[in-house]
Amino acid sequence: MIKEDFMPETQTNAIVAGITRRQPNFDYTMTELANLAAANNYVVVDSVRQNADQVVAATYFGKGKAEELGELARLKDAQTVIVNDELTPSQLRNLEKIIGVDVVDRTQLILDIFGTRARSKQAKTQVEIAQLRYALPRLRQRNANFDQQSAGTGAGGAGLANRGSGETQLELDRRRLTKRISRLKQELADEAKDEETRSAQRNESHLPTVALVGYTNAGKSTTMNGLLNLFAEQGEAKNVEEKDMLFATLDTSVRKIELPSNRAFLLSDTVGFVSKLPTKLVDSFKATLAEAKNADLLLHVVDYADPHYQDMMAVTEATLADIGIHDVPTIIIDNKADLRPDTTYPEMVGDSELIFSARDQRSLQKLAELIEAKLFAHEETHTYLIPFSDGQVVSYINDHLKIDATEYTDAGTRITASVDATQAGRLARYLDED
Repeated sequence: MIKEDFMPETQTNAIVAGITRRQPNFDYTMTELANLAAANNYVVVDSVRQNADQVVAATYFGKGKAEELGELARLKDAQTVIVNDELTPSQLRNLEKIIGVDVVDRTQLILDIFGTRARSKQAKTQVEIAQLRYALPRLRQRNANFDQQSAGTGAGGAGLANRGSGETQLELDRRRLTKRISRLKQELADEAKDEETRSAQRNESHLPTVALVGYTNAGKSTTMNGLLNLFAEQGEAKNVEEKDMLFATLDTSVRKIELPSNRAFLLSDTVGFVSKLPTKLVDSFKATLAEAKNADLLLHVVDYADPHYQDMMAVTEATLADIGIHDVPTIIIDNKADLRPDTTYPEMVGDSELIFSARDQRSLQKLAELIEAKLFAHEETHTYLIPFSDGQVVSYINDHLKIDATEYTDAGTRITASVDATQAGRLARYLDED
């Protein structure tokens, strides 16, 4: 059973380690690895780097560095070494023999975190597929209890994280695991079809769509809740979960935002990104990220208080490109400006970037104005004359359009309003040509 605070019951001492390989952001990825480890309830007792251009094919680290890690693990009473890349099955096996403690690579660490965060059936299925695909070539190293896995919650985190000899009934385990992956993929495809139906139903309202994207823990959910509290009826009742932790949100949530001008749009919150996000997870979550791919506008939320925020922006942009999201109009939201004492907010940078705090009402108001300007930039203003007998049309205009002027005449109600192409078509017969 997943604990409400997302945390395992016990903590484990761990050392984080990596090879530089001339990566310009290596130090940042190591800091992030330590944060990911802490998010999965490891206590990071030391950090080790090897300055090398290439990894060793058999052991990842050179033999001397691997032996050094073993000595350090014993000195620091560390039960686990966490490596800053994805290891091959043979590298994992050989490192564990040399170091003498449990070895977890970056991919497994992220998969384990996702496994404890998943809440909805769709998220659990997506994570389990990724976990099983990761485990398949590593069955010799991992003795996953697939009977328990099949009967469990579907997240797969607990069973796949246990280590053992993994040698018994290897071929049988492979066949069972492959069949389960196929079955889960079909379940996910069915769920994707259902979501397409729900999305199509939402689109029938002809409301524009806005998607929040960005690095994990940048403040996407806080931004969404801030807009809901300002503009949605019973906004707090519609709030999404927000926590100050990595990957608090794995599921896409969609809410309707109604602005004071009568304009409205659908706002979706999406899973956060992280550097070196496992390809297996990106593939599994493509269906969840469809809301972003089909959006009319993206809100790229940035943790502006983090010294590495530019690296985070680059990771988000690269991940969006990987899942096929291109050329969608985007507003950059530099969030958490309240944590930078030298910063004035809300403040525009150019016409598509806002220095902002999701906990500041003036910032949220400014963001809403910016969204409205971007979404409805192509609207036209027309004047309509609606006979008194068509009162339902007047009600529609009052409820859905931005009205500039209303005049009551002997011939009916004359209204000047802003309309998009669809609304203009609906109201064309009422155009006032005078």
